[in-house]
Amino acid sequence: MPQHTRALSEAGVSTPTGELQFGVFFQGVNSGTIWKAAESGSQTDFESFRRIAQTAERGLFAAFFLGEGLRLREHLGQPHALDVAGRPDAQTMLAALASVTSHIGLVATQNTTYNDPADLAHRLSTLDLLSGGRAAWNVVTTDNAWTGENFRRGGYLDHADRYTHAEAFVETAKAVWDSWEPDAVARQGANGSRPEGGASRHVHHQGQHYTVDTAPRLPRSAQYRPVLFQAGDSPAGRDFAARQADVIFSGHPQFDDAVTFRADITARTVRAGRPADAVKIMPASEFILAATRAEAVEKQAWVRELQIGPQQAVAYLEQFWGRRLDGWDPHGPLPDVGPAVEETSETRGSGFHGAKAAELTAQWRQEAAEKEQSILQFVRAKAGRADASFVGSYSEVADKLAAYAAVGAVDGFNISPWLIPTGLDDIVNHLVPELQDRGVYPTEYRGYTLRENLGLAVPERASVGEPAVR
Repeated sequence: MPQHTRALSEAGVSTPTGELQFGVFFQGVNSGTIWKAAESGSQTDFESFRRIAQTAERGLFAAFFLGEGLRLREHLGQPHALDVAGRPDAQTMLAALASVTSHIGLVATQNTTYNDPADLAHRLSTLDLLSGGRAAWNVVTTDNAWTGENFRRGGYLDHADRYTHAEAFVETAKAVWDSWEPDAVARQGANGSRPEGGASRHVHHQGQHYTVDTAPRLPRSAQYRPVLFQAGDSPAGRDFAARQADVIFSGHPQFDDAVTFRADITARTVRAGRPADAVKIMPASEFILAATRAEAVEKQAWVRELQIGPQQAVAYLEQFWGRRLDGWDPHGPLPDVGPAVEETSETRGSGFHGAKAAELTAQWRQEAAEKEQSILQFVRAKAGRADASFVGSYSEVADKLAAYAAVGAVDGFNISPWLIPTGLDDIVNHLVPELQDRGVYPTEYRGYTLRENLGLAVPERASVGEPAVR
């Protein structure tokens, strides 16, 4: 038995579906999207979101995924001039997209630290009803005071408490959604009148960070309640996902790594008392495709050149050095001066946060010198997305993806387009038909709700009021 098959079999993944699904991640703030080329569209205009969402739906994508930005990214204490200036509110944008799509899931990234569970449950229920049962919530946590400065609570949450708090939050939201009696919607009658008394029950939660005493203000949607996504990769994050999530947005797209990750999540899910296949896995991915491999490699060079140019390369180092490096030639060696900070902070973004600056910059200078890399070459290699990239001809990449489907390494891929709004065109026009020819990609939507299209079971009804014990 091959090693990867044995690992999945031992984890309980013995009956893979043999099918893959795609999601699209409209990131907004990031270094992977080309935004200075003539082909680049707006990151904030509705037309860009509409174009991507409708292209994805034409390609039978399961979900359209929006990131969240709770504070404008900074560079050395000022708004970052080399990145996208903010992102629209996810639920507002997804509600607008619900009116111009009919099947694709609508996934809103929403933070447990700076929301209230009853209010967020209501807003997500609204999106779920407006979209006909297509809403989803990507559950994220934040604990830093820099982000918290935009909120009354500030940075009140200890880092070690973020998942404890998030779990109480999610369980409270689930209890709100679950608090309708099984036949409550039917009891409303054909005229849509209000349900009778006793159709729903109050939800109570008394915890360290909030107290809730509420009842649902909207009936359940066609998919029962919003689908839950989660992306934490620490042991605590994986356990949280195994207990609470329906889908994991992972950072493990390469085959062997994906197999290992799947086995680990499956084992954690079973330990949590859930079926082995209860959690779908969709790693973040980038696709650079063309008719031939040679053309794809050439396109990749063009993409990398525009993703990280000379200005971006110098600015990338400045995030770690904590000082201006205007005088340094991007085509020359890394700066031979020490950093101005001991440790990078939240202001620089999650990819830069927490690095021990003196130790890291010394290590980088040595690495770049050994590889004879300039600043530009070093940053392109360091900040590039090689681990998440699928580069090749349509048929070559389709064959590669079919191998994932054959063993159940993943349930699909969450694609981050490198160009807005046309970044999915090659995938939908050429890769999807190749995958369909191989029998590993849907040829139609299974239904109208996201839960149906992902092949997720209707969740068991939670015990109302139970989350009060935290």
